[in-house]
Amino acid sequence: MSPHRRPRLLYLAFYFPPSRASGVYRARATANRLVQQGFDVTVFTAPLPFLYDTIGSVDEKLGETVDPSITVVRPKLNQYSWQTELQDYSGFRGRFPHLAQSMYEWGQEHRFPERYGSWARACVRKALRMHARRRFDVVLATGNPFASFGAAWRLHQLARIPYILDYRDSWTLDLFSEEPAFADGDPAWKWESRVLGSASGIVFVNEALRTWHAERYPGQADRMFVVPNGWDADTFPAVAEPPPSAAAPAGGLAPRFAYVGTLTGKQPIEQMVEGFRRAREHPDMANAELDLHGYLGFFKGSDGGLRKRLAAGAGDAEPDAPGEQDPAPSVRYRGPVSKTEIAEVYRTSDVLVFLAGGARYVTSGKIFEYMAAGRPIVSVHAPGSAAEEILRDYPLWFNPGGLDPEDIAASMVAAAKAAAGLDGRQVTEARGYADRFERNVALEPLVQRLAGLAGRKRAVAG
Repeated sequence: MSPHRRPRLLYLAFYFPPSRASGVYRARATANRLVQQGFDVTVFTAPLPFLYDTIGSVDEKLGETVDPSITVVRPKLNQYSWQTELQDYSGFRGRFPHLAQSMYEWGQEHRFPERYGSWARACVRKALRMHARRRFDVVLATGNPFASFGAAWRLHQLARIPYILDYRDSWTLDLFSEEPAFADGDPAWKWESRVLGSASGIVFVNEALRTWHAERYPGQADRMFVVPNGWDADTFPAVAEPPPSAAAPAGGLAPRFAYVGTLTGKQPIEQMVEGFRRAREHPDMANAELDLHGYLGFFKGSDGGLRKRLAAGAGDAEPDAPGEQDPAPSVRYRGPVSKTEIAEVYRTSDVLVFLAGGARYVTSGKIFEYMAAGRPIVSVHAPGSAAEEILRDYPLWFNPGGLDPEDIAASMVAAAKAAAGLDGRQVTEARGYADRFERNVALEPLVQRLAGLAGRKRAVAG
């Protein structure tokens, strides 16, 4: 084998552009960075009909940001559990529905305990054929779904390809209840132990998650390390500027608050809106506005309940909807914004509202973008969030310390006043702190570990 051949990496990432699912930005950045560092990258990801027709969750502009040298392969997925209409059923399922259900449940228990298992098996078959023609040196698998972990393990068993697992999420820990996600004896535990046992590296997005898993799997703790999320330099200007309100004339304070990110049912929406309503009672905040940018839920059909929660929480505000007049412009749902256009939203905002569900195990990738924007950030989340470790040294962080609307309101007022007084030096200082979390910087330990594994594999093969 030529020592000059680029190391060949297989990336098992079910959610990859044009998907807009949670964690897809990490996958996009990782694949692009590996190409920049000299890897020949092949990505196995979801079938397009699943993204467009089944879950309706795409951002086509994001797909345009993937390095064109990356080979993208879309193994098949059995969509049994997503099929709700009779016309979608196979002939076998239509004629023998009870037998089809029994076979599906048997596969969940005895093959792989996740409905993406068929995709993982298709990945293994396809990867082995490609590997026979031209060897893969290393596999990187990211979850969820965690069927990607099972596929990486199987490829290691059959072809001895080393692999690293990237936990964008937690498999067996419920991040919001902070309790195990499965009962004792569930097949998920056996599978997690199995895939971790053979992994050459195990990655987590924060230290709290690494610690939880290290305590449960002490035999693999020495292979566990943290690679935090980060912000992507290709979607941000090189230099952050002061917010618009910093240039407003004296007495002209009309701060624009913004939330950027997908809104979900796990977030304290009502507390955020109530806190903002009370903040507007302050004499300097009467003209304040709160704009909400992002999708309502990750998949199609998941927005109805969120619209109602926004309206109920605001009391006098209703998010924009087609054909409706917004009766109270202080809180406005602006709709989704592409990753490629996100910098303009940050540029035209004065204060950013960091709305997050969960606590000590949840960091949220958006917080890194918020810091890179160089704006005051108001936290709206339960105390003890993993994001607090990141924000603690950010110079423009306003922390209410909890979810009491009065405390949130006070932090919003203070943040608005700070935004009005910001100068270039303060914004530069804030951006300087954020620079340590630029995505390529954050990914470096993972890139180095993959390069080391690929080099050892090639040395043995050679």
